[in-house]
Amino acid sequence: METGIQALFIALFARAAAPFPPPAEGARLLVRPWAGILAVYLCAYAIHRLGARLARQIMRLRGLAPRYRTPTPERRRTIQALLSSVITFIAFGVATFAAALYFIHIDTLVWVIGLFSAAFGLAAGPSIRDVLTGTGFLFADTFSVGEKVEIAGIEGIIESIDLRATTLLAPTGELFMIPNGEIRTVRNFSRGRFSPLSVSLRLPTARLPQALEILRQAGQNAATEIPDLIEPWQVIAGSDVIGDTTELELIAKARLGKAAAARPLLLTLVHNLLASNGIVPGD
Repeated sequence: METGIQALFIALFARAAAPFPPPAEGARLLVRPWAGILAVYLCAYAIHRLGARLARQIMRLRGLAPRYRTPTPERRRTIQALLSSVITFIAFGVATFAAALYFIHIDTLVWVIGLFSAAFGLAAGPSIRDVLTGTGFLFADTFSVGEKVEIAGIEGIIESIDLRATTLLAPTGELFMIPNGEIRTVRNFSRGRFSPLSVSLRLPTARLPQALEILRQAGQNAATEIPDLIEPWQVIAGSDVIGDTTELELIAKARLGKAAAARPLLLTLVHNLLASNGIVPGD
């Protein structure tokens, strides 16, 4: 690091210690680099002013939008702001590099920039990791605001997403700020294909064959009785113990997010089916 800084100052002092040309020629040489510097920074400023418009045009590309869902307004605004900032950073970075070439040899400049970049990467490693991970989440649309997820063992609703952290509202009311760089596994409850639904029954063992046949036949038409079910239910043994009563478990698949609403209907349907045949659960 010190060697790079010394090389930078040596290059500047060598430029400053060069013999002065005649006044007329010196004026032209003095005006020429500053005119070039002004030109490149004016170009960078123009690109900065057009950054928001360029970001909107980029967002219209189909490749940035997930094929299975439309980006939410919050996500669209965040990505547009990110793209606009990246365009501005690149424009002024290139302008600064071009301006420095008027005073520093390109080999020295590239070497010094490399040293500073390495030092900055080591010092700001966690923050850079958070920002890069957050950028990946935005473009991949791993989760969105309002969805129910489990991140780092914490279950809750997504409140906000930015480049540094994701805010999660837990069912108990706490607000968790999770750095994006620490997110390794995401369990998204809002994007599954179905919601599991189960009902436990304890039936008289003597009536078990009859009950199984009733439940099997009723399961074929369950989707018409309960519209939120997406396929016939399955009946499995709830335990491996057989006595006067036997425990069964009825497993079904409901539409995503509809399991809670379908469970009372399923309980009522099963109870009516068994009661109409003289089978009372729990006997």
